[in-house]
Amino acid sequence: QVQLVESGGGLVQAGGSLRLSCAASGRTFSYYYMGWFRQAPGKEREFVAAIRWSGGSTYYADSVKGRFTISRDNAKNTVYLQMNSLKPEDAAVYYCTWGSAWSRPDYWGQGTQVTVSS
Repeated sequence: QVQLVESGGGLVQAGGSLRLSCAASGRTFSYYYMGWFRQAPGKEREFVAAIRWSGGSTYYADSVKGRFTISRDNAKNTVYLQMNSLKPEDAAVYYCTWGSAWSRPDYWGQGTQVTVSS
């Protein structure tokens, strides 16, 4: 079992920045991915970004490419999502994920709310 705890959500104005953090604990291995999905009211949950723990390869949704940056801290088993130039359409509950494939998470965090005002 892998436990994921997100933090860093909040309210920000359009054009502003926010950094999300997710700490992983429990049963972990070097060959896996951590990342972020999000879900806005009335919409399907969608992929945002992911990072391969071994090697650090990154993956981004087209909607956030160039604005969001995913990174990791190996010593802390923590993944970060730096969100810049935020738009109202970025408002959603953001979920931290862990899995054997970047597009198919096996574990999910409880989510953290990101609100963007216009």
